[in-house]
Amino acid sequence: MAATAATASSNGFTPRLWTPGDWNALFGFGTNVLVNLLTLTALLRYVLKLPDTLIFGRILPATGLMLFLSTVYYAWLAYRLAKREQRDTVCALPSGISVPHLFVVVFVIMLPIASSTGDAIKGWEAGLTWVFVQSFVLMAGGFVAPLIRRITPRAALLGALAGVSIALISMRPALEMYLQPAIGMVCFAILLASWFGGVRYYRGMPAGLVAIAVGSIIAWGSTLFGLDLGGLSPAGVRDAMASFGFSIPLPQLGHVFSGFEHLGVILVTAIPFGIYDLVEAMDNVESADAGGDHFPTTRVLTADGVVSLIGCCLGNPFINAVYIGHPGWKAIGGRIGYSAATGVMILVLSWFGIVALLMALIPVVAISPILLYIGMLIGAQAFQETPKRHAPAVVLSLLPHVAAWGKLMIDNALGAAGTTADAVGIDKLGQAGVLYRGLELLGSGAILSSLILAAIAAFVIDRAFARAAGFAVAGAVLTFFGFMHAEAIGIGKTPLLALSYLGVAAILFGCSRFAVLAESDDSASPRLPE
Repeated sequence: MAATAATASSNGFTPRLWTPGDWNALFGFGTNVLVNLLTLTALLRYVLKLPDTLIFGRILPATGLMLFLSTVYYAWLAYRLAKREQRDTVCALPSGISVPHLFVVVFVIMLPIASSTGDAIKGWEAGLTWVFVQSFVLMAGGFVAPLIRRITPRAALLGALAGVSIALISMRPALEMYLQPAIGMVCFAILLASWFGGVRYYRGMPAGLVAIAVGSIIAWGSTLFGLDLGGLSPAGVRDAMASFGFSIPLPQLGHVFSGFEHLGVILVTAIPFGIYDLVEAMDNVESADAGGDHFPTTRVLTADGVVSLIGCCLGNPFINAVYIGHPGWKAIGGRIGYSAATGVMILVLSWFGIVALLMALIPVVAISPILLYIGMLIGAQAFQETPKRHAPAVVLSLLPHVAAWGKLMIDNALGAAGTTADAVGIDKLGQAGVLYRGLELLGSGAILSSLILAAIAAFVIDRAFARAAGFAVAGAVLTFFGFMHAEAIGIGKTPLLALSYLGVAAILFGCSRFAVLAESDDSASPRLPE
């Protein structure tokens, strides 16, 4: 590696910091990060009801600095890789607020504590402590992640991401597009034509910018005619102007340690979601590797932990994570500059209080198609970048995420009706064809169960039965301690499931020792039984 770097230096190769494709990636990835920033702002204002002075004066500036540090670091990492390998095709890893954690920390940690104490500030402090704990889980996990990545088949790593891409990235944007098709479908067509069809817009304008501009024009045009397709209004813009002002993040260590009084509640989710981050980051590094860019897993995970720790000490209650989507941004021309430029953009928006104004100017549905595009690309990669014979393992990896999504929809629907599944009756739901308990068991800890199931299936397809048995044993251990197939960590949460994984391990180990195997073509895909 050192010799390669020395050769690059002697040849005078200097990677380009900006390419024309970075504009596409900037408007795509930048709007993706911006949507998440707008979403968390809305949750802080309207769900937690935190004061605007705290949101725009402390939390958002800290969030902006964290995102700036993260995106600039990954741009630097990409620059080093490009210089070492003497090529201008390296794409920086995307990073930002972890979307699943965004909702978990608000609805599972901050809101319940704010409600029970009658103090929204207490909820914010608990969120800070939650990130504090998770940051150290990430930093410690960075040193074991490379080993896990080496022993886990690519079908399991990318399959787990494919499930995330369907349940957490694609579904909501797709639904939003059909709820407001005049904007959503038109913007989606603009993106598809360019990013999949190769169409170039006027003077090379980025497709993401064209889509947002067209969507905003349609939304504001409909407002003028009283149709209100995008939910925008001049009054909303006037109100947003009041948030203007310059704010820089300041240390909030007192608030971080005040949240430790709720440590028992926090650990229930902080540790398993820290492991979730560990696996998801590994998956995303594997996704980049499949796209030709080889980043060091340990550096990626420890960087996420460090910048998250800095952010929470300054008042940001949301974890930073390497994003899914590297192949998508690379496919539309993203290289090094788009990542750092996104960080600078978010820093300016958050420090100068411009976020609220953007919330009032741009319809969210104009950005939804960008998220759907990324979900499509990640789902496709799981099949394209793994052996054809492993396709059934990839399909199996999708099921836990679909189950988790289905349970979430049921819970949200029942919550809107003022009831719960337990109140309605699990048996009664079963009689109506809703296997609620099955969704709960299969969907809990979806990222881990997805990886374990796909790894078992991939190794069985390859007739590596001993390795498959090893992953089944790992599934038993994770299940016994509640990291999989349980709503919370603990001992013996679902003992029958843990025992069942051991049964699977015993059968597979027996196959590795005693089974008589039929002849097969290793290059062929599994076929339906005759």
